[in-house]
Amino acid sequence: MIGWKFAFTRRWAGYLVLTIIFGAACAGLGMWQFARRNEALVEINKVDANYDHTPVSLTEALPTLDSFNESQKWLPVTMTGTYLATDELIVRNRPMNVHPGFEVLTPLLLADGTVFVVDRGWVPTGESADAPGPVPAAPSGEVTVIARLKAGEPTLPGRTASGNQIATIHLADVAERVGAPTYTAAYGLMASEDPAPATRPAGVTRPVADEGSHLSYAFQWMLFALLGFIGLAWAVRQEFRALNADDPEERTRAAERARRVAAKPRSDAEVEDDLIDSTH
Repeated sequence: MIGWKFAFTRRWAGYLVLTIIFGAACAGLGMWQFARRNEALVEINKVDANYDHTPVSLTEALPTLDSFNESQKWLPVTMTGTYLATDELIVRNRPMNVHPGFEVLTPLLLADGTVFVVDRGWVPTGESADAPGPVPAAPSGEVTVIARLKAGEPTLPGRTASGNQIATIHLADVAERVGAPTYTAAYGLMASEDPAPATRPAGVTRPVADEGSHLSYAFQWMLFALLGFIGLAWAVRQEFRALNADDPEERTRAAERARRVAAKPRSDAEVEDDLIDSTH
C-alpha cells in the first residue's frame, strides 16, 4: 500500500507552495478591498457630519492661511469680500456626468487683505474642446459667499496649461498668480453668494452616500483563497484513491461511495436518458 507517501514528494510540495502564494495574493486583495471600503465610509461620514452643518466663519474654520484638516472637508464656511475677476482661472479636464468641461476659480479678496479661492462651479466646453463656452460673470462689488471646504490638489507631472487655464487646483500656484496672501491649504466649493447673479456656473451636488461593492469583493477574494486550499485537498484525496485502488480498505470505501451514489434519487432527465439508451 502506497498510503500518503506521495503527498510528501517534491511535486506536491510545489503544489502546496503555489496554493499558499495564490491564497496569500487573494487574502491581500481582500484586505485591500476592506481598506477601500473603510476609505469610502470615512468619506461618507465626512459628508454626513459636515455637508449640512451650519456655516461657520472662514477665520474660525481656518485660523491661518495654511491650516486645514481633512475632517473639515465639505464644512460650509462664510466670508465677505470682493471677487478678483481679472485673476479668474479655468481648471481644465473637469468632466461632470461624463460631459467634458471646466471649473471656474475666482479669488475672493477679503477685508483683511487675504485671498480665498472660490470654485464657483462647472461650465461645459464651448465650440472648441480646449476652451469653455461663455463663463457667467462673478458678482461685482462686495459679496457674501458660503462655500464648502476642500483640500487643494497636488501638481501632476506632465500636465501643463497656459493663459488663464490651470491643470490642477494647486493653491500655491494660484497664490503666485494673485500676488497676495492666499489660503493655500483649502479652497471652497460654492454653495451660495449674496447678492446672487442672474446666472452662475453649475454648482456641486451632494455626494452620493455609496460605499461601493468593496465588501462583497473582499469576501469573494477570501473565498477564492479558501477554495484554493480546498481544491488542493481534493486533488490530494483523488490521487490517494487512484494510487491505493488495490488496497482492500480503499476498495471497501470505493464500494460504499458507489452504493451511496446509486441510492441517490435520480432526476427525470437521467431516467429518460436510461430509457433512450435501453431502446438502442
